[in-house]
Amino acid sequence: MIKRSITLAKRIAKLSLSKKAEDILILDVRKLTTVTDFFVICSGNSDKQVKAIADVIMDELKKINIKPWHKEGYQHLQWVLLDYVDVVVHIFQKEVRDFYSLERLWGDAKITNVNDN
Repeated sequence: MIKRSITLAKRIAKLSLSKKAEDILILDVRKLTTVTDFFVICSGNSDKQVKAIADVIMDELKKINIKPWHKEGYQHLQWVLLDYVDVVVHIFQKEVRDFYSLERLWGDAKITNVNDN
């Protein structure tokens, strides 16, 4: 189960990269909460980019029969949350991300930066 969740988190991070998401982080929160195993956090620069990131994640995972258990924020596109149970995705516009600062809130998590390299 843990291998599946880290694999899913990495796949989601790479999908977000495909839509030019910025500052992509995977937070390992397994030792901090029982709610989920990983958070994937990323930023977009506009409503359109946030929507494109959310859409590519949902569309590509749906192709392999993985659908979000819950989603929020799709109407306003400031902060979209996609809950895949073992992995929760947070797609922010930069100002909203700075305001909520989930990385700081979950500062004890092991954090992995994801980039094109």
